[in-house]
Amino acid sequence: MQSRVQYVHNKLSSVEVKDTTRILGIFGVGGVGKTTLAKEIYNSFLNQFQYSCFLANVRETSEQGKVLIRLQETLLREILGDSSLKVQNEDEGMGLIKKMLLSKKVLLLLDDVDQLSQVEKLLGDCDRLGDWLGLGSLIIITTRDEGLLTNYNVHLPYKMKELYQDEARRLFCWNAFKKEEPSQGFAELTENFLRYAGGLPLALKVLGSYLYKREEIKFWEDALEKYKRILPDDIQGKLRIGYDGLEESEKNIFLDIACFFAGEREEYSLITIDEYQCINMHDLLKVMGKEIVRKESDKDPGKRTRLWFHEDVRYVLEQNKGTNNIEGILIDLRPKEDLIHLSPGAFEKMPNLRVLINRNALFSKLPNYFSDKLRVLDFYNYHGTSLPSNFNGKNLVDLRMTMCKLKSLGNKFKNFQNLKLLIFEECDFLNIIPDTSGLPNLKQLSISRCVRLVEVDQSIGSHGNLVQLTIDNCPKLNSFPSSFNSRSLKFLTVNRCGSQLSFPEIGLEIKCLQVFGWNFTGLKELPPTGNLTQPRYLNLEVKESNTKLTDYLRLRNLRPSKLDSSKFTNCFSTLVNLYLLGSTFVILPGWMDRFVRLRRLCLSQCKKLKKIEVLPPNIESVDAVGCTSLESFPEISKRFEFNTSNLSELHSINLYGCSKMLVNVGSHVAAILRPQPQKRPRNEGLLFPGNKIPNWFDHCKETSSSCSSDIFIELLNPSVINGILTCAVFTYTHEVEFDQLFFISITVNYDGRRLGIIDKTHCLKASDGQHVWLDFYDLEPFTLAKGSLQIRFECNSNGTLLKHCGVHLVRNDEKNAKSYYSDYSDSENDDDEECYSHSEDDDDEEYYSMDDNLEDGDKD
Repeated sequence: MQSRVQYVHNKLSSVEVKDTTRILGIFGVGGVGKTTLAKEIYNSFLNQFQYSCFLANVRETSEQGKVLIRLQETLLREILGDSSLKVQNEDEGMGLIKKMLLSKKVLLLLDDVDQLSQVEKLLGDCDRLGDWLGLGSLIIITTRDEGLLTNYNVHLPYKMKELYQDEARRLFCWNAFKKEEPSQGFAELTENFLRYAGGLPLALKVLGSYLYKREEIKFWEDALEKYKRILPDDIQGKLRIGYDGLEESEKNIFLDIACFFAGEREEYSLITIDEYQCINMHDLLKVMGKEIVRKESDKDPGKRTRLWFHEDVRYVLEQNKGTNNIEGILIDLRPKEDLIHLSPGAFEKMPNLRVLINRNALFSKLPNYFSDKLRVLDFYNYHGTSLPSNFNGKNLVDLRMTMCKLKSLGNKFKNFQNLKLLIFEECDFLNIIPDTSGLPNLKQLSISRCVRLVEVDQSIGSHGNLVQLTIDNCPKLNSFPSSFNSRSLKFLTVNRCGSQLSFPEIGLEIKCLQVFGWNFTGLKELPPTGNLTQPRYLNLEVKESNTKLTDYLRLRNLRPSKLDSSKFTNCFSTLVNLYLLGSTFVILPGWMDRFVRLRRLCLSQCKKLKKIEVLPPNIESVDAVGCTSLESFPEISKRFEFNTSNLSELHSINLYGCSKMLVNVGSHVAAILRPQPQKRPRNEGLLFPGNKIPNWFDHCKETSSSCSSDIFIELLNPSVINGILTCAVFTYTHEVEFDQLFFISITVNYDGRRLGIIDKTHCLKASDGQHVWLDFYDLEPFTLAKGSLQIRFECNSNGTLLKHCGVHLVRNDEKNAKSYYSDYSDSENDDDEECYSHSEDDDDEEYYSMDDNLEDGDKD
């Protein structure tokens, strides 16, 4: 595999990237190792990109309904670092991707694509990629369809072939023996199995895993004899080897997964679990499983155990050809062919039906019978107001109803004693969730966009096994549990529901709650959270004083009297992000240092804030954008001028628009801004008012108000470089909106070869005067020989111009810090006049004047 990685890497590296976006397409049969190669290529380029995203299983995800939206969300969240970002529809997602990623150089892997539309809804048209992504981006696509790559004009197509003999041996041995060579006495048998695997990675994994810990040579010999009955070139037969080794119950699980499911937890070599705890089953294994089912009856679908092919499903339901054999049906019809003329009594002929999943079919008649053996009922557009009267439901485990006309579940709801998962989505006529005390095994209740829902029974608040309760966009909901005391509850979110809902009491029994959300639901003040012992994610949106608590607490427009430490007693040891936006306090409370895990503090638009004197001990980032009264922030001097602060993690401060602040920066700032791998991968740098580059910078340039600038450095002697500290002074040419995004990109080239890139985005508001931005590009220590180093600055925001640029090479022998004062006054002692400029329009007094016009009640 490594030789393939090196070959493709060299191909990609040989392409000029300055003015283009590279696209690599890897194609080949299922199971040949396309994804493995793509991951290796992705990782080999990872350190060259500030922004990267790996979208796995695009095809399978896209088949599950609305999941292209999920992929769009994942892409935006990974690139922008915003885990709360939501996409409502595919068109909105395309617009956001185009807007937000336009100036960013992105490394993106799309794994297992099978339709051109999937790529286009994530990246747009190939001929217009420059309108979607920043130049220099690298896109990697894996697919079985070579034609798809041709249609998308992929620059570098690569056909993935079977493994070479030595690669196959290593892969097989790692799975069979957990080492690179076979154990003593198994060398010859290993070579025999390699011949049967034919170099297909998936087959090697399945065979090796099947034989793992089978230490009897006779077992291997017997298995080999068994395999000889399977044609060597029959990949399906080889994959079935692992299946034949399963117990009967395990075979049933495997076939259910192959034909219907993703999400079960199993630990056999035929399936794997992804990072989202969902089952991944390779395409060939799915095909194999379906072929096993098909051969149960070659000519009569009604005699098979499982149906999924749309023609077979239609035939059985319309021609009334069901039998006792049928255990599961997946209905997924072609577009514009979604009407099924249901034969009367069609379901009555299937009394052993365990699984019924209808993804998109419309029925001409209402089903009048469901088997009492049903364990999974997932139904789209069920147009009855209740379930069939003869349906017992005692075996039902999973009930999901989408766009159905159910008004209630009726009295039989209490019979669903095995029910674990209950989901209602867009059921416009559902008006009540009744008493759930008769559902002792219920673990998840999710209700979304049920516009007539008015009541959720009080019993759900004390349910003994409930783990997750989610209610979203139910605007008429006005009756809800007044308290929650469930020991098992981990996730509780209520979003955009009735404005009259009262905030529930959180009982003392709540020990496990990790995610708690109450958003846009009429909350008028911050409620007590004292009984929450471990609120990893508490998200409260307060009307007129917008609130979020989690790892994360967001308070908007908060008055000083409301910022009471007693509200957060049990959050001091868990809170990670604290947002105090637009609040009117003058001094940051002294008890802030009690948030021992707090990493990020946002004080944006706190226009009356004058002093920040105490910060949490492990704080990493402070955002004070628009704090126009801020004049005292001692930790800035301690940390960035004198390097005496105890806040060793503090590395990012944003003082955009804080015109009264005087900022001092020493050359040791490079060590502070240098990102620490795995600890803070997305460093935001320093941003503060100012109009010049620090005078200790090695190389400075005035740009005459342009959007880009290059600094060239001729290296006359070999130099050991640890990193590059960059600085830019910028200004706005006209008024911009509050949510204006400021993009700056810095590219580092050495003798025409790109070493790396910094892409940063800040969300800013229009402000008078110029601002300084400092950041660090990290390099592993290495020696640069004689040659030319080029650092290119690009500002890609409307109305934003660069005034000055600077570069400081950080070497092993970096000397002690010098200081830099960012005031607007001229300095007679500055040695490098080129490094700064003074504008006659800048007002010196603005830095030092005091705003005494405070409202009553807001003074110290």
